[in-house]
Amino acid sequence: MKKLIIGVLAASLIVVSCKKDRDDDTVQEVESLTEQNANDDAAIAKYMNEHYLDGQGLIKAFSDSDTTDDANKKLSDYDYQKLDSGVIVIAIPGAQPENGRTIGATDVIKLMSDTNTFLSDKGDDGTITYTSTYNFTNTISTTGVPDPDPYYYYVKKSVMESSGEPRSYYEIEGFQEGLKYFKSFDIPDSQNFNMQGVIIVPSRAAYARDAHYTSSYRNRTFVFNFQVYKSYTRPTSEE
Repeated sequence: MKKLIIGVLAASLIVVSCKKDRDDDTVQEVESLTEQNANDDAAIAKYMNEHYLDGQGLIKAFSDSDTTDDANKKLSDYDYQKLDSGVIVIAIPGAQPENGRTIGATDVIKLMSDTNTFLSDKGDDGTITYTSTYNFTNTISTTGVPDPDPYYYYVKKSVMESSGEPRSYYEIEGFQEGLKYFKSFDIPDSQNFNMQGVIIVPSRAAYARDAHYTSSYRNRTFVFNFQVYKSYTRPTSEE
């Protein structure tokens, strides 16, 4: 029953790629959490140097063969914040709401997002890179509308009561932390997106090595590329 509940949750609340990439099996887990954290930070730095934002705020990788994107600004060149947890926050200039609403810790949100996840890995020569990258969720290419209340942001009491698991089993604390630095728009679901930010969550601020609803996200870093279409105070019926 517990597995059924978790499966229904993942399928019904958001379209998420939960497949385990083949490369996962080739990445050797380091024993020390201190080393894991350092590797994650180094992989994030490499990722930020190798990606930029397009005209709609979507993260794109620099091409190795096409020089037309060379003039774009690297993620690492933006005025980003690195929080004590290791979370990276990038508020895209010119893409914030003029009279945005402060997002409360338990507010309901409508989130347009294209989010990827990767593992950090140390090569034989000691070089740190990111690997086994795949999509975590993409509302742009799936539903085309913002996701109402994604479970990795807020899991409902009924789900926890049914599964017997705490919030940390589902929610990504680093995403919640990063979201505090943004305000929400108040726009209809049908409006075209213009991503407002990037939140990069290292594994220590995500699921780390803790028990969670799927084993696929152990040691994984998450790169959230998003726009909050709307937020409002959570009514009792949606707790």
